[in-house]
Amino acid sequence: MKKLFMSTFMAAIAAFWLTGCGTDLRVGGGTKNVQQPATVGQQLVDLQKAKDAGALTDAEFQAQKAKLLAN
Repeated sequence: MKKLFMSTFMAAIAAFWLTGCGTDLRVGGGTKNVQQPATVGQQLVDLQKAKDAGALTDAEFQAQKAKLLAN
């Protein structure tokens, strides 16, 4: 009888733990998703890629580059 109770009890605990039963219990620190602003260097690289892909003309590239470097 004791073994039947323990196995039933353990099965109930396992089912509760696996399904969560509506709880949101988290252990540990987790992660934070913090958006870092792009550096000027990265923005220049992105501009160059856009120019190389044909999305920007040379004049547009030079104008955007001047804006970035003026800040």
